[in-house]
Amino acid sequence: MSSLGHRTTLSLVVAVVAAAGACGDDPATPAFPADYAATYVEVRDCRASADHDLNRVRVLADPGAADAYLLRDRPFPTGSIILKEEFDFGDMDCTGDVVQWTVMEQLPTGSAPDTLDWRWQKVTAAGKVASEDDQRCIGCHDVCGVAPDGYLGTCAIP
Repeated sequence: MSSLGHRTTLSLVVAVVAAAGACGDDPATPAFPADYAATYVEVRDCRASADHDLNRVRVLADPGAADAYLLRDRPFPTGSIILKEEFDFGDMDCTGDVVQWTVMEQLPTGSAPDTLDWRWQKVTAAGKVASEDDQRCIGCHDVCGVAPDGYLGTCAIP
């Protein structure tokens, strides 16, 4: 299946799961839209990530967050979404199926200091929110805010 095909199929799964959540079956819905691939901007290409269970990752940002991520000269607007598509360790070019997503959503400054003013999610390949505000994510990204190659909770030079 092509990269676009698997993302379209997974987007459909995310949409179905989100709709089911809206009916009361599961109150947690992914912080990113099902059709994110149509508008989000790649800000880091496919690469290995020791911090994401050795999965390969590709980082995307919503259109309003892309410049803040890439230029690092402005704060992220409230509501910004930074999304990591995670792929199997052996998927060297990130063209296979997404195995999970990890997501950061920028909250208003000072509204959630315990989570670095971000909302954090892990979302399964089936589109189900597996965790929110996971301390493992927050603890790692806390260091990124002050590291020489970090910027406002993001962890590497694009």
